[in-house]
Amino acid sequence: MITAIKGKISRQAQTAITLEANGISYEILTPISVLQRVKENQDSDGNIRLITYHYYQMTPSSGVPVLVGFLNEVERDFFLEFIKVSGIGPRAAVKALNKAIGEIAQAIDRGDTRYLKTLPGIGEQKAKEIVAKLQGKMGKFTLMRDHVTPQNPSAQFCDIEEEALHILLQLQYKKTEAEEMIKKAFERSSQLATSEELLNEIYKQRKNI
Repeated sequence: MITAIKGKISRQAQTAITLEANGISYEILTPISVLQRVKENQDSDGNIRLITYHYYQMTPSSGVPVLVGFLNEVERDFFLEFIKVSGIGPRAAVKALNKAIGEIAQAIDRGDTRYLKTLPGIGEQKAKEIVAKLQGKMGKFTLMRDHVTPQNPSAQFCDIEEEALHILLQLQYKKTEAEEMIKKAFERSSQLATSEELLNEIYKQRKNI
């Protein structure tokens, strides 16, 4: 069981980072509420230490090890409470926690389903289930003084493009060619929300050539 990793950031994506530690690269899923504060927590050598939640994503034929990273144990403890809600798995929780955890905990404590519905992937019914399961258990989490800068759409698209470009370069596309494909994909569909959707749109373009 991996409980913590210390290393240098070699790559950063929309909801994940890659840490280089002792010659090994670890991909670590990271909520935006944590990701935005990672660099300010680097030490003088540029290393960052992440507390991790290690689990296996099960498929019909195997189990894939997955790491989720946090800056401290309190953030991890909140995550463990959050995924106790029926229907919220670790990956869904990583995407949902795009605001300060302290803020989210306060909303749960006061039963503010309107606020909770602003979290990615959380609808009316799920917001009610979160309150029903966790209200009254948020004491220490409401005291957190973390801060998250709201992401504007242009910043989000920048992250998506950067991740898609990184993947296309690994697939041996030239940088100018990859950038042109990304540009055309957004011209065809401006509602792309993830790098996966962007790459799927690029695949459709290539298929029609």
